[in-house]
Amino acid sequence: MKKRTVALLIVLPLLLAAVSLFIGRYTVTPSDVLHALLPFTGETTIENSAVVLQLRLPRIIAAAFVGAALAASGTAFQGVFHNPLVSSGLLGVSAGAGFGAALAIVLFSSAWATYPFAFLFGILAVLLSYWVARIYKTVPTIMLVLGGTIVSSIFNALISLLKYVADADRQLPAIVYWLMGSLSDVGYSDFWALIPIGAGLIALLLLRWDINVLSMGDKQAKSLGVNVRRSKTAVIAAAALATAGAVCLSGVVGWVGLVIPHIGRLLAGNDNRRLMPVSIAIGAGFMIAIDTISRMITASEVPLGILTALIGAPFFIFLLKKTKGGGWRE
Repeated sequence: MKKRTVALLIVLPLLLAAVSLFIGRYTVTPSDVLHALLPFTGETTIENSAVVLQLRLPRIIAAAFVGAALAASGTAFQGVFHNPLVSSGLLGVSAGAGFGAALAIVLFSSAWATYPFAFLFGILAVLLSYWVARIYKTVPTIMLVLGGTIVSSIFNALISLLKYVADADRQLPAIVYWLMGSLSDVGYSDFWALIPIGAGLIALLLLRWDINVLSMGDKQAKSLGVNVRRSKTAVIAAAALATAGAVCLSGVVGWVGLVIPHIGRLLAGNDNRRLMPVSIAIGAGFMIAIDTISRMITASEVPLGILTALIGAPFFIFLLKKTKGGGWRE
C-alpha cells in the first residue's frame, strides 16, 4: 500500500466529518461551524451553536464509531471463519439487540431503556450462540455459524411476537423504525456505548496477527503454536462487544460489515495487520456519509438500513465483477 493511500484513508473520516457539520436542512456556514466549535474565534447565534454542537456533532461521532465497529467486526469474522460472506451480525448480535430494543419499547414506551436493553441482549445473543456451539464440548467454526443462525432465528421470531402484541399507534412504529436503523435520537448521554465499541476496536487491532493465523485454519494455527480456542474466543468477544455497542446506538444497519472489508482488501490485501485499520477508516467514513445523506435527502430522515442496502448491495455486485470472485485467500 502506498503511503499516500494510507494518509488519505486516515484523513478521509476527518474530512467527511468536517464537511458533514455544515450540511443539512438548516443552513450553517463554515464560519458559523468554526465559531460554534471554537467560541474564542468569534461569536455565533444560539441556534447555530445548538445545531452544530447538540444535533450534528454527536451524530457524526456516533456514526464514525458505528461504521468503524461494524467494519472491524466484519473483517474479524470473515478472517476467523474464513468466509467472505459473513458479516458483523453473524452470531446473532443484531437480532438480539433488535429484540432488546423492541422489548424496552413495549415494556416502558420510552427511549431511556432502549439502548441498554439492546446492548445487553446483543451480548446475550452471542453468549447463547457460543453455548449452542459447545454442544460437542468443542467450538468448531461450523458450529459457531450454526449457533448464530439458530439464535438469530429465535430472536427474530421473538421480535415478530413483540410486533404482534405492540400498540399499533405508538409502539409498533417505534419498533419498526428502530429496526431500520437511525441516529436521529443519539445524544451525548448515549456515548456510554462508545466505551464497549472503543474497547472492542482496540482489542481487534491488537489481535490482528491472531486473525491472520486463524484465517489459515485451526490445524495450521495449532502448528504455529497458537492457542486456537483462546485466540478465537478473544477475537469473537472483541468483535461482539464492538458490534453490540454499535447496534444499540444505530439500530440494525446491514451491509457495512459485509462490504467494507472487501473494499479494504482491494486496497490493503488480506493481511489483517493492514486490513483492519484500513477497514476501520473506510467504515467510519462510509457511515458518516450515509448518515449525512439520510438527514438531507428528504424532509423526513431515511433510515440508515435502507440506504446501506440500496448502496451496499449494488456495490457488492460491482466488487464481485471487478475481482471475479477473487480477492480472498483460498
